[in-house]
Amino acid sequence: MQQVRAVIARSKDAPVELVTINVPDPGPGEAVVQVQACGVCHTDLHYRQGGINDEFPFLLGHEAAGVVEAVGPDVTDVAPGDFVVLNWRAVCGDCRACNRGEPQYCFATHNATQKMTLEDGTELSPALGIGAFAEKTLVAAGQCTKVDPSARPAAVGLLGCGVMAGIGAAINTGGATRGRSVAVIGCGGVGVAAVAGAALAGASPIIAVDIDAKKLETARSMGATHTVDSSQTDPVAAIKEIAAQTYPGAEGADIVIEAVGRPETWKQAFYARDLAGTVVLVGVPTPDMSVPELPLIDVFGRGGSLKSSWYGDCLPSRDFPMLVDLYQQGRLDLDAFVTEEISIDGVEAAFERMHHGDVLRSVVVL
Repeated sequence: MQQVRAVIARSKDAPVELVTINVPDPGPGEAVVQVQACGVCHTDLHYRQGGINDEFPFLLGHEAAGVVEAVGPDVTDVAPGDFVVLNWRAVCGDCRACNRGEPQYCFATHNATQKMTLEDGTELSPALGIGAFAEKTLVAAGQCTKVDPSARPAAVGLLGCGVMAGIGAAINTGGATRGRSVAVIGCGGVGVAAVAGAALAGASPIIAVDIDAKKLETARSMGATHTVDSSQTDPVAAIKEIAAQTYPGAEGADIVIEAVGRPETWKQAFYARDLAGTVVLVGVPTPDMSVPELPLIDVFGRGGSLKSSWYGDCLPSRDFPMLVDLYQQGRLDLDAFVTEEISIDGVEAAFERMHHGDVLRSVVVL
């Protein structure tokens, strides 16, 4: 066991604290990772505010990259010295999804068995089973995905959650490709990543929708061909008009990605898609939200698909190395998502900047 510095949340809405925690030596199927960088994600704020569950104290942080320091017995996929991006989809290999050849939908992902603790022995609940606002963290070995060791940790670590969620929503869930139009409603970190994913796939036009001019500018820099300020313009009408300019007769975009997580914007996405088009919900709603009332004849008559995208329907072992290679080739600008690098004691201030929409990602660098 060793002691390291880490950021925890002790109670709902209380400021985070920088404390010393105990990290056990890895047991069977586990690995200790020396964290090099970890993004400050909105999910961490949800944990701090009690929006995920009430299993305080939480060890926050989950969008991370680092170097494997030690592994437990029976671990063969990673070894000490490997540079890895951490993920929260350590597939089990034996659930219905895994057995039918779709491990990206694994229903039984797993985490480390042992618990990290405070100095007094109080067990910590690691965010998404990772807890990487820490100098070192204990995870299941399956949560470690080896990638090119020359890649910038602050950039590629973001594949651990938000960037992968957005890119995957466009490519894996939505099926973006050449000859298809894509609209993205909500251009925070996940939405901008969805724009980047659509651009990677060759979709066009790519329509970015938001109420913030800075976010729309960022979306354009990541591949959006058109932008819509929905505080000034009806986004449904605008998406329909832009799609029809490229594909005469289109009644909306082929794929509309909702990256806000609100009933109003989901309803906009529903009506902004073309006939037989696809709506992808990747924005995370709160438990009290419901699907807005829709005439059932519209659900039936418009055809197509209404999907949710959980972690971009990614398979880390397949998707992370590919996306890191694209980044290294200059074809995917992960650096653009890193607004600032901060120290481990700057997480609370980063939450405040996130709340005001000032950053795509603050990244803790250790």
